[in-house]
Amino acid sequence: MAELIDPNEIFYTPFEPKTKNRFIMYIDGIPAYLVKTANRPTITFEEIVLEHINVKRYVKGKGAWETLEITLYDPIVPSGAQAVMEWVRLHHESVTGRDGYSDFYKKDITFNLLGPVGDKVEEWTLKGAFITEANFNDLDFANGTDVADISLTLRYDYAILQF
Repeated sequence: MAELIDPNEIFYTPFEPKTKNRFIMYIDGIPAYLVKTANRPTITFEEIVLEHINVKRYVKGKGAWETLEITLYDPIVPSGAQAVMEWVRLHHESVTGRDGYSDFYKKDITFNLLGPVGDKVEEWTLKGAFITEANFNDLDFANGTDVADISLTLRYDYAILQF
């Protein structure tokens, strides 16, 4: 006897999609309106191989949260480069060679995806984020239309999806 398909599975159901342009990211020391692009968290799990006679089985190993890439606008005032360098100096001070304690340079970052009326529809918290790469990007005399920006690669301990 044939199994019947639930009508909810085959008929179109209207929904409101989340859009990529409606988000806001909060990083202590960096104004939220400077965040131009960001990706959402990614987790990767190692795999453990269980060998048994002539077959293999797999189980999940340790999970690792991948780095997060963000791009910042670099306005004249407030200077995006200056805001980033203040955070970098908490990691390492170039002049003295002093490194900072993780309590100083690791930050919790929150970002929200927004609905069409500005309501929070998704919230992530990244725990213990720090900069692994700060790229102040290129400049070009021949290009008078692009704005200066800064690319950051952030490492964090773990991410929490609040809702």
